[in-house]
Amino acid sequence: MISSVQNVSNLSMTRALGAVDTENSASSSATTMPGTAGAGNGMSFASVMGNMATEAVNSLKGAESMSFAGIKGTATTREVVDSMLQAEQTLQTAIAIRDKVVSAFLEVTKMQM
Repeated sequence: MISSVQNVSNLSMTRALGAVDTENSASSSATTMPGTAGAGNGMSFASVMGNMATEAVNSLKGAESMSFAGIKGTATTREVVDSMLQAEQTLQTAIAIRDKVVSAFLEVTKMQM
C-alpha cells in the first residue's frame, strides 16, 4: 500500500530551491535559532523537508509491516501498538506541516504586488 510512494525528493518544485542564495549567508548562519533542523550544517529547506517526508513514509511502512506481523502472530500486541502510535504521530505531524504550508501559501497569494 505505502510502497507506491517512491521518492519524495524528486519533486520539481523543490529542485529550484537549492539555487536560492542569500546575500549575507555568513551572518544568517551565525544567528540560527535553536531547533532549526539542518541550519548549522548547510542543509537546504528542500532537503530537510525531503528527509522528513522520507522518514515519515518509512515510519508508515514499518507500522504496516508490523501490523501484518501482528496478524501472523510473529509480533506482540505491544510492538504493534507502539508502531501504530508512532505512525499516527508521524501522520499528525505531516498533516500539521501541510496545513502550515497551505496557510503560508494563501498568505502569500493575498499579498499585494
